[in-house]
Amino acid sequence: MAENIVQGLRDEIENGIVTNQYVPGERLDEMQLAKHFGVSRTPVREALMQLSAIGLVEIRPRRGAVVVEPGPHRIYEMFEVMAELEGMAGSLAARRHTDADRNELLAAHAKCELSSNIDDADTYYYDNETFHRAIYTASHSSFLIEQCLALHRRLRPYRRLQLRVRNRMKTSFNEHGAIVQAILSGEAEAARTHLREHIAVQGDRFSDLIATLAAQRKGASG
Repeated sequence: MAENIVQGLRDEIENGIVTNQYVPGERLDEMQLAKHFGVSRTPVREALMQLSAIGLVEIRPRRGAVVVEPGPHRIYEMFEVMAELEGMAGSLAARRHTDADRNELLAAHAKCELSSNIDDADTYYYDNETFHRAIYTASHSSFLIEQCLALHRRLRPYRRLQLRVRNRMKTSFNEHGAIVQAILSGEAEAARTHLREHIAVQGDRFSDLIATLAAQRKGASG
């Protein structure tokens, strides 16, 4: 239960940061956040530490947690690199996957189908995370797995929010189908291409989401 509380808080604060509810340079006061979310300061502190680990906030002496969101150009660059890393993981997975890897990938794909069918973006995100980790594992490259996981954590808030763009979740699941087929049939270059495109488009969808939210805020203030 405590872990779920921290995860929920982290996701809510992430949302606030990437949609500019909390702006770069702003101090995130633990007491105010605890009061806002109706929790104690302990899970708030843990959530802020997790956000610090992926670079969304910086813990500063005498100031506490301060928002340090990277600019849009930096985010797009991270998506570009993530697309190449995932493409490589898919290519290696197509060549190296074992029967156990096959089973894990198919199980993860099935879970994504369930969450997609109930149209639950947050649940789909976490099932999607398991799906991508199954691909990393199937690459059997420990260094590549480390790099994929590290950048995946950095991009977590942006990958999660872009799933809220209209029809993105269904489209994402359909893209997974092509990825699974390419990996399990041993088509290394097809797997690389499908994964690279699957990640690259996420940067575009995130841009769409931010534009939509900005328009909504403008309309609300006008």
